[in-house]
Amino acid sequence: MRPGAFLVEFDTLEDVMATSTGLADHPVEGIRELVPGARTLLVRHNPRETSPKQLLGQIIERSREASAAEPGSVVEIPVLYDGEDLEDVARFLGCDPEEVIRRHTSTLFSVAFTGFAPGFAYLAAKDSALHVPRRPSPRTVVPAGSVGLAGEFTGVYPKASPGGWQLIGRTDVAMFDINREPAALLRPGMGVRFRRVETLSGKTPSKPTKPANTSTSSDQWIEVVSAPLPALAQDFGRPGLASQGISLSGAADRGALAAANRIVGNPPSTAALEIPPAPFTFRVTGNLVAAVTGAAEAIVIRDTDGETVRLTPWTALALNDGDMVTVEAPRRGVRSYLAVRDGFAFEPVLGSCSTDTLAQLGPDPIRAGDRVFVRSAEMKVAVQPSAERPFAMPGAGETVTLDVYLGPRDDWFTDEAVNLFLSQEWTVGRQSNRVGMRLEGTPLERRRQGELPSEATLPGSIQVPPNGQPVLFLADHPVTGGYPVIATLSEDRLGLASQIPPGARIRFNAIDCMRKGGRP
Repeated sequence: MRPGAFLVEFDTLEDVMATSTGLADHPVEGIRELVPGARTLLVRHNPRETSPKQLLGQIIERSREASAAEPGSVVEIPVLYDGEDLEDVARFLGCDPEEVIRRHTSTLFSVAFTGFAPGFAYLAAKDSALHVPRRPSPRTVVPAGSVGLAGEFTGVYPKASPGGWQLIGRTDVAMFDINREPAALLRPGMGVRFRRVETLSGKTPSKPTKPANTSTSSDQWIEVVSAPLPALAQDFGRPGLASQGISLSGAADRGALAAANRIVGNPPSTAALEIPPAPFTFRVTGNLVAAVTGAAEAIVIRDTDGETVRLTPWTALALNDGDMVTVEAPRRGVRSYLAVRDGFAFEPVLGSCSTDTLAQLGPDPIRAGDRVFVRSAEMKVAVQPSAERPFAMPGAGETVTLDVYLGPRDDWFTDEAVNLFLSQEWTVGRQSNRVGMRLEGTPLERRRQGELPSEATLPGSIQVPPNGQPVLFLADHPVTGGYPVIATLSEDRLGLASQIPPGARIRFNAIDCMRKGGRP
């Protein structure tokens, strides 16, 4: 992995859980975040302050001291055992459905780790007799509250989503609720018992998003007139919430967001609008200072007298009441950022105003007809009137070179596949989005077959599913994944990667990890 993050591997899930609990009870100075997986523990740290070698010794010490003790607080979850796969699970285990239910309700599970979606907890028990394979063909939609089994784990789907777990029942307990503190009901180290019931209450969990029309207390706002593709609210995201299954998210091109805010005199992480590659037109109410950065090439302003002016981005813009402003679709790059002095008045969700498209957290996508209000605030931040683009925006058909660190799972692939990964040019597919960039090329052949036990991923992780076509994770990536990561993008290339449009090509350049902070 890249500097600032490394994986510690363990022999068993119980070892991971014990060490994770030990580190939670007795934190190691210098560790920013811990993300447990099925056989690994992701450690994030500041590479300028500590090294993997320094931290690894203390982690091993915690591991030796820790023991797989009984879980902490125990949550009881009522379940109606009417799942579609209950009969199939019974046949696989060589028993009847009543025995499956008896085993499930008599087992004390522990929360091993979280991932896949906010509030989705992987529950395990050392002596569980409920090990079953995933379904051969995943369902396109699994209803929220479904209770399922897969491998050594059981879990409850917090929201409707695709899934391949064997469904044995359902519950109406909300696994994730932004009106609760903490939002995720289950977190690593907790215990879970399932209780059989004959009926459910029918309660509906709260919607985990907030409307785009946030505050009406200001006399300044923009009204979106035209947006063929919706814009998104973005700041620097939600750090430190991986234990609840929540990834960082935030602006895909953080450098462009920070630059827009510096130009108008806001703190770098102030919420702004991330505009997709389509024209975006809005009308101004009040007098605003704004800036547009990122991929945008031109801004057209028409005032109330019908006068039109065409301006360049990456500089301060004085917008007057009634101005009609169009951020034109870029010919190169993907995402643009619109910031205004004092920031937009979005209501934070779990500490951030970012819209996480995978987790469905944060403000709703912003469409034509929405009003987005400006905060009433007295900002005292130095203004940088203009800024230079940090890199040339890539265009379709062009080739971009991205630096990567091989691993942590490059050993899952043949030597020929690793060489092919680095030597060929990969085409960016049209199905790419903020979750990940789908790459197309000659498929990569695995050396090792079977499933990789789920483990943590980073923005910039390049995961390879069974079809051999890599996926480069971007801002809204899942916390954990079950496919091997062949390489991880250098952190300073994340902004550039987010601006590569479909049809462009990527060539990966392997960096010696020892040159930039060391590899454990």
